Amino acid sequence: MDQQRLGPLIDFLQFLGTDLSSYIMNFLDDPADVVRASAVSSSWREFVISNGFAKGLCIKAFPQLSSVVSIVKGGEGAETSSEAETNNGNNTSVPEKEHKVYASLLQALTKSKVSPRDCIATAVSASSTDNYPDESIVNTLNPRDRFIRRASYWSSKGHSDPEVPESLIYKLRAGLWVLTEIDIQPFEAFFQPGKPLYSPKSVRFRIGHPKPSSEIGNTLDHLPLQKPADDKFVWTYTSPEFPMMQANVLQPFKLPEPVLCIGGYLQIELLGRVQRQEMDGLFYICVCYVRVLGRPLFPAFDIEIQGPEQQLLLKYCPERIGLVLESSPSSQVPHFRHLEEEMLWERIGLLEDLLRGIQQGPNNPFRLDDDNEDGIHDGGVAL
Repeated sequence: MDQQRLGPLIDFLQFLGTDLSSYIMNFLDDPADVVRASAVSSSWREFVISNGFAKGLCIKAFPQLSSVVSIVKGGEGAETSSEAETNNGNNTSVPEKEHKVYASLLQALTKSKVSPRDCIATAVSASSTDNYPDESIVNTLNPRDRFIRRASYWSSKGHSDPEVPESLIYKLRAGLWVLTEIDIQPFEAFFQPGKPLYSPKSVRFRIGHPKPSSEIGNTLDHLPLQKPADDKFVWTYTSPEFPMMQANVLQPFKLPEPVLCIGGYLQIELLGRVQRQEMDGLFYICVCYVRVLGRPLFPAFDIEIQGPEQQLLLKYCPERIGLVLESSPSSQVPHFRHLEEEMLWERIGLLEDLLRGIQQGPNNPFRLDDDNEDGIHDGGVAL
């Protein structure tokens, strides 16, 4: 009865034609909608797969994936999509495989429930360093502001112009990461009168990759560098500028949209100087700690960068996609590892406090919250 009232049903794909139907389909922005569209009928499935809507949606959201040249299932020994086409003699196998992989990848990129973890691998360089190595960028990987009876921080060189910027560059962990937040704690010089805070006015973030090896040679083989390296990278993402609080706390800066990072590098631009040092009248920027939070897509997805053209080989393990999409104990392992790292630094700090208490002798009772700065002066690094 209802069908008689409505009249004959029309498949709009056939009615509108390929071009107009493709135009409408390109408005889909959720991977689930693309999957649903492919499940309507065999003709819709063929239309969605042959036009690569899942891949197009994935690249539209994360343009870095346009450099993917082949897909490997399960490991390096498996066939790539191009090899499968050659061996099977079936031209439809490659689009169908890409449809499944990119639909799953986009779902993992946008709906991952893995707890964020720090994804900094190592410090690369600073635009300037006041006293190397005592005030090296390496110190910003330590969450404490003092280490082995010494202040732990990076310091720029002093400058009479408060508008001169500085920058810090870090190498991020290998693989596919979805970056969501960058945390920075400026340094409070607890050993100087008044405990001045050497914070920048604002910060901005860039993400990219090194220029072809012919341009950088072996420069990045020995880190951290003792000279600026900003010109050795191609920056593919630039964040908005974020104002920074003038406070001695770890300050979170959430990115407007999640950013896909493929074994890349992060540059932190420190814009504007606030604090002048009393000793020489110059402006400095000092950073105590830097943390970059991201969600790894491993073990469901991994990436291999090939050749100077930075072409990408995408590795996909479909049986492990649940470890990324489901909030299970196994998906929380990276978070636990991050907590273990923090606990290790805390134990080191407690050992440092204990050693300081022993060195001060029985007349100076040991306390875990000892803020006696006299002991720090002996090993502290003056700006």
